[in-house]
Amino acid sequence: MSRIQKIALAASKFSFAAALTLALAAGAEASATTLENLQAAFNGESNANARYLAFAKQAQSEGYGEVASLFRAAARAEKIHAMNHAAVIEELGALPQANIETPAVQSTRENLEAAIKGETYERDTMYPDFLKQARTDRNSHAVRTLNLAKTAEAEHARLYEAALANLDHLKGTKEATYFVCPVCGYTASEAKFSKCPSCFTSREVFEKVA
Repeated sequence: MSRIQKIALAASKFSFAAALTLALAAGAEASATTLENLQAAFNGESNANARYLAFAKQAQSEGYGEVASLFRAAARAEKIHAMNHAAVIEELGALPQANIETPAVQSTRENLEAAIKGETYERDTMYPDFLKQARTDRNSHAVRTLNLAKTAEAEHARLYEAALANLDHLKGTKEATYFVCPVCGYTASEAKFSKCPSCFTSREVFEKVA
């Protein structure tokens, strides 16, 4: 092999090594981004759980028993989302972290409006953005937990909107039973299905929350 050929071979090896290093660095950065998104989602769901439990107490004190049940059911769902996110965070070698803030509790009407705003943001903006990054990173477990949460949040938004629209008629109501999927947190006022519409878990194991 001539000197020129040796130099060319060395140069090609260096270029490959440099490219590999850049690719690994890019992959690590992408993974970190998905991890950061999961941490943000875990923090958000953990705070939503605390916030909805506080909203439930307020609704109960104002005589909106059915709305209180809805908030408690949604709180349970948010806890399930947080646990699912935590499992993937741990798979990525990190510890789930949440900074639980004191919930800002107002009237039940205002609390429903705040809940709708939060669920709509997660459904339309936060989770779609997080899912896009997780798909780019080819992290199937992250895609699953984020997508399941997104589907459940869409249903929460619908339930909250219905409660707000009918709030005047819900004054003086008693607690109502809601059905929460223990796997994905999908929440329904009636279990008119044999399997979870989101993750296909049997209706028989759905949790009843009142």
